[in-house]
This record gives sequence, structure tokens and C-alpha cells, in this order.
Amino acid sequence: MKKPAKKKRPLLKSAQRKADEKVGKGSKRNYRQEYDDYHGTPEQKKRRAQRNAARKKLGLKKGDPREASHVGAPRKGSLKGVPVKKEAKGPNRRRQPKRTK
Repeated sequence: MKKPAKKKRPLLKSAQRKADEKVGKGSKRNYRQEYDDYHGTPEQKKRRAQRNAARKKLGLKKGDPREASHVGAPRKGSLKGVPVKKEAKGPNRRRQPKRTK
């Protein structure tokens, strides 16, 4: 007996709408502008450096199936002093931090 083919889950309508609004349907994504507006800010550079340091401390290499899980990390601000552990990608990304209103 053949197994039925799995159906692909479509992208959530709200997520697709947000992506379309941000990029504009049919237009190309401007990575330079993204970097200048967000990834290149001093605050984000510091956070990226802290994430990279945590990976190095745990001995995680490129292509490793595990990730550095920052347990109890704040949504904004420094990651210094936050406990870090090795964790598989699935459970790490499934857990969502509490959001304040």
C-alpha cells in the first residue's frame, strides 16, 4: 500500500501579507537597506557578537545540528550573564519568550 503524500503547509496569511507589504509584491528585497536600518546598528552588532561568543564558548561549529539556547534571555538589551546550553533546533525555536504589552 502506498502512503498518501504529505500536503505542504501554506505560509500563514498574516505572515505572507506582512512579507508582501514589507518587500512589495514583485519587487526585490534590499539587503543593504535592511542592514543599514537594523542589522548594522551598534545595539544589534553587540547582540550578534554576544551570540557568536556564546556559540564559541559551547564549542558549536558551522553545520552543527544544535544551537546555543539562551535560557531566560531578555527580548532587548545585553545577553551577558544569561545561562547558555546546547539544544536541538526544534525545541529551541518552539519555545517562545514571554512578551510584554
